[in-house]
Amino acid sequence: MELTAEILAFLIAIAFVSGTIDAMAGGGGLLTIPALMAAGIPPVAALATNKLQSSFGTASACIAYWRGGHIDLRRFAIPAAGAFLGSVAGAFTVQHVDPKFLTAFVPVLLILMALYFLLAPPMSDVDRHARLGRFGLTAVAVVLGFYDGFFGPGAGSFLTTMMVALAGLGLVRAIANAKFLNFATNVAGLLAMIAGGKVLWILGLSMAAANIVGNQIGARLAMRYGGRGVRPLLVLMSVALTVKLLADPANPIWRVLPH
Repeated sequence: MELTAEILAFLIAIAFVSGTIDAMAGGGGLLTIPALMAAGIPPVAALATNKLQSSFGTASACIAYWRGGHIDLRRFAIPAAGAFLGSVAGAFTVQHVDPKFLTAFVPVLLILMALYFLLAPPMSDVDRHARLGRFGLTAVAVVLGFYDGFFGPGAGSFLTTMMVALAGLGLVRAIANAKFLNFATNVAGLLAMIAGGKVLWILGLSMAAANIVGNQIGARLAMRYGGRGVRPLLVLMSVALTVKLLADPANPIWRVLPH
């Protein structure tokens, strides 16, 4: 597949913006996956290439949060392992799904993501009592890991919500430890996609460089200001990209909806 210089520049710019947002609140895939698909890349290849670029970006954010003293490796190592296994299962599953079905399914999930960001309750900055122990958090992490391997957009935000609502962490620590689990799911999904031969390497590595820079900026902004202001932007962007995908008359979803 050949991409024009303009499209490549657009995708690299999207990777930078998504990395900044992803490091602050998660949900960067809401930008990159629809952008890749809008550029004409098949759905599974878009998911695989997104996993490549986001793995590098998430690793960059993890390093920044680790240096800031916000990641608790001892507490969340087992949930991260569960998220890894769930992501492997999800990534292998998506490679056996009809791409036309996936193309139609993406806008539906994006709409659900927008509703989630719009309706979810505010997140506190103060640590609270954890509602789930390590086993319970691991079970939730497996489910979210499967989702991230199968589709991905919004997984970082779901993990952040888990850290706040179930693990009792304040917002910045929740974002940081969610990045740790998200790194595990990204690497797992990427390995499964590599095994399936779905990754577009040149494009993915080009986007990865921009995503790393964005993640570094986003992590520093989150540690200084918190990630609460990003959620309205995610709502707007997910809705805008959903409209863009649905505007394509070739989208298979129009074949199943009543005219």
